[in-house]
Amino acid sequence: MATDYDAPRKNEEDQSEESIEELKARRHDKNSGKVDEDEAEAAESFELPGADLSHEELAVEVKPKQEDEFTCMSCFLVRHRSQLEDERRMICTDCA
Repeated sequence: MATDYDAPRKNEEDQSEESIEELKARRHDKNSGKVDEDEAEAAESFELPGADLSHEELAVEVKPKQEDEFTCMSCFLVRHRSQLEDERRMICTDCA
């Protein structure tokens, strides 16, 4: 919650009186417990997993593995040979 440090400060007595008055006003308000949000409208803003993305286009160029690269058998990332820790198990330095 944001705090306005430039606003005039109120002492505890003023705050308690104000909050009691607000509570009394809310008690008489019949609609105070109701939510004004439309469920259907709120659901439209959420993207569900498995949504149709057929109109999306991939903008990444995928290159095949180069001769000086290997695939780590632990994290399955393609790494440069300089990051090879265990040649027998084909594990990178991060996973070793």
